[in-house]
Amino acid sequence: MFTFILVVQAIVAALLVTVILMQKSEGGGLGVGGSPAGFMSARGAADFLTRSTTILATIFVLLSIVLAVIASVQHAQTDIDTSLVKQAPVAPAAPAPAAGSADPLAGAAGAAGNGQAANGAVPLAN
Repeated sequence: MFTFILVVQAIVAALLVTVILMQKSEGGGLGVGGSPAGFMSARGAADFLTRSTTILATIFVLLSIVLAVIASVQHAQTDIDTSLVKQAPVAPAAPAPAAGSADPLAGAAGAAGNGQAANGAVPLAN
């Protein structure tokens, strides 16, 4: 149903563009000569093209609304599949700081007392 209405919408859009491009910018329409009171006189063509434009534009807008309604009903809310989501690994717990250290970042460097860390790393600047 959606595809059928979409095809009809495309045909109406093409006809609408054609009818609009056939009109004169001054409103004369087609510019075809003929009998003054005839159907395809300048005024008769303008009336026909103006009426055609109005009808096609109305059909185009109505079809757009119908397509929007059908699309919203057909594509109802779906559940999100989370089966492929990976859990982040749990980081190991940090080791407890040295008992006598006031600065937890100093670690064994404060306990060594000579300015060098017990593991040979450069101490942090104070």
